[in-house]
Amino acid sequence: MTYRVLKLILSLLAYVFLRPEVTGRGNIPRSGPVILASNHLSFIDSLIIPIVAPRHVTFLAKAEYFEGTGVKGRISRWFFTTLGHIPVQRDDPRAGQRSLQDALDVLNRGGAFGIYPEGTRSRDGKLHKGHTGVAWLALAGHAPIIPVAVTGTDKVQPPGKRLPRIHRVQVSFGKPIGPTKQLPVGTRPAQARRELTDEVMTSIGAMSGQERSA
Repeated sequence: MTYRVLKLILSLLAYVFLRPEVTGRGNIPRSGPVILASNHLSFIDSLIIPIVAPRHVTFLAKAEYFEGTGVKGRISRWFFTTLGHIPVQRDDPRAGQRSLQDALDVLNRGGAFGIYPEGTRSRDGKLHKGHTGVAWLALAGHAPIIPVAVTGTDKVQPPGKRLPRIHRVQVSFGKPIGPTKQLPVGTRPAQARRELTDEVMTSIGAMSGQERSA
């Protein structure tokens, strides 16, 4: 109930100030495990995608958002906990594998997990090569991947800026990409993950219109 109330409040604010234009919402299955793989331009991405998606989407979030002190720290911890985001210690060398396991747990419960295959926000606006963790998750969790393209969020909160600005954003949900695509006999697991990841990034790029990084 608390999550629903928070999402309603955030949705009202988003539709007043950001006026999101959403396409392809029907491509997201309403139940069962699913991965939403998006480009990443701004902190706002992890808020706007769950707001416009038709189901609860879990993202990873910096552990600092859950560890603050004082009033600000308590509000931050309540906010991200209510959203259902998972804290991750970025300075932990084992954080990557733990994050994948946390994500797999979400999928095994039949949930929706949001991921940025690029690994971090794009500072130059280009679409960078995706890491194959998204494909590993899809194959291990038997979950389809929904490519997601967000545009305009970098204008709402440019890198390095703390206060958001009013600007319209677009969110496009692409057709599901299944993890059971038939590959030639003898294809190595690493190659299969790379090909699936590249297919996802190609779909994201086609929707976002971003220049691809070399």
